Amino acid sequence: MADNKKMVEAITSMDVDFAQWYTDVVKKAELCDYASVKGCMVIKPAGYALWENIQKKLDARFKACGVQNVYMPIFIPESLLQKEKDHVEGFAPEVAWVTHGGMEPLQERMCVRPTSETLFCDFYAKDIHSYRDLPRVYNQWCSVVRWEKTTRPFLRSREFLWQEGHTAHATAEEAQERTIQMLNVYADFCEEVLAIPVIRGQKTDKEKFAGAEATYTIEALMHDGKALQSGTSHNFGDGFAKAFEIQYTDKDNTLKYVHQTSWGMSTRIIGALIMVHGDDSGLVLPPRIAPVQIMIVPVQQKKEGVLDAAFGLRDRLIKAGFSVKVDDTDKSPGWKFADCEMRGIPLRVEIGPKDLEKNQAVLVRRDTHEKSFISLDNLEEEIGKLLETIQSDMFARAKAHLEAHTSQAVTWDAFVDTINTKPGFVKAMWCGCQECEDKIKEETGATSRCMPFKQETLADTCVCCGKPAKKMVYWGRAY
Repeated sequence: MADNKKMVEAITSMDVDFAQWYTDVVKKAELCDYASVKGCMVIKPAGYALWENIQKKLDARFKACGVQNVYMPIFIPESLLQKEKDHVEGFAPEVAWVTHGGMEPLQERMCVRPTSETLFCDFYAKDIHSYRDLPRVYNQWCSVVRWEKTTRPFLRSREFLWQEGHTAHATAEEAQERTIQMLNVYADFCEEVLAIPVIRGQKTDKEKFAGAEATYTIEALMHDGKALQSGTSHNFGDGFAKAFEIQYTDKDNTLKYVHQTSWGMSTRIIGALIMVHGDDSGLVLPPRIAPVQIMIVPVQQKKEGVLDAAFGLRDRLIKAGFSVKVDDTDKSPGWKFADCEMRGIPLRVEIGPKDLEKNQAVLVRRDTHEKSFISLDNLEEEIGKLLETIQSDMFARAKAHLEAHTSQAVTWDAFVDTINTKPGFVKAMWCGCQECEDKIKEETGATSRCMPFKQETLADTCVCCGKPAKKMVYWGRAY
């Protein structure tokens, strides 16, 4: 048990230093490590297994709504990037440039893609000719590079993994429908698979994506009360189409511009998983996304029959569709329990000589540490029920945390006081002017997170300037 205690103490308490707690968990759970390349990370097997599950489950949802996967080049010629003025201005500070090929200077420098709108637009301009070619509903899984000044594992790094969808449609209505559809795919995925409740809404003009007509977002709340933008969906209208001359011949034989969308979710969602569900013992993973759902720990494994029983249980559970491992290392049971907790494995199954005598196993939930005993005769059914209970309970706790840390304010003094004293979202009315948005950020450090689809009228006037209010906005400090 001494090893067990030592291992847990290696994690800084989240109440003492949340940032250090996060770093400790990321490293101790072996999700990633720092690379020799400044600002970049090495995603280790445990972290990449999470991303693989995210990719697999999200990709299935994409395909269910007609999305096809493609792949675009990693390099973008400068002339191509310059075609859409707002877009290039928005990304210019973060672009990494390639100036040489081998020892020879390039005739035109190229950027390493920060995002791929221009590449897709260039392709669509050559690929789309007729209304029969529409819609184009494409997605790519890739990495992108943004030269961030301040980096943090998963949350912000100079290279990160993501998916980016890029679609082209005949009408503005179709593009808007797809924009909202994909936002809802993200929201449902977060809530149903990751057990993370989110707020769905629209970004203000100041916060929208460079070159977009409108940006929609899902916002999650971390344990420390900071917000995390967890997925975005953009309606580009026909702005990019006009810049890149993406036209099609309609049924009436006239040339028309397409309407486009773009949407993305990245490895920063792993950071959200850590910060929404983790505790002072390490990761806590929802069963539907956990690479290993069940860890079987044989107790007194040198005793006759114990290891055989553990592997027998593993085979039964794998056959029933669960992801299972046996920890048959020579470390102590206490160390194994702590390691299992550190890695966030949803359910631990303990089996020892006394359990075999009673034809039972001990089940320990990662999320609550609750222990129960179960007959080996109906192991599969009971474990299936328990994993679903863990999944739903984790979502319920995260939702309760979100609700408990969502306040509202109708006066400026109340708004400032709430932002400074109560971590979380603050709902407040806004006049729609960027001057007020800028003042709020300058004086409180809070930004507009979104204008939720579910609008409320908290007051008739803007919380900042007192002029007539147009929208209710979720405000908060954010990652």
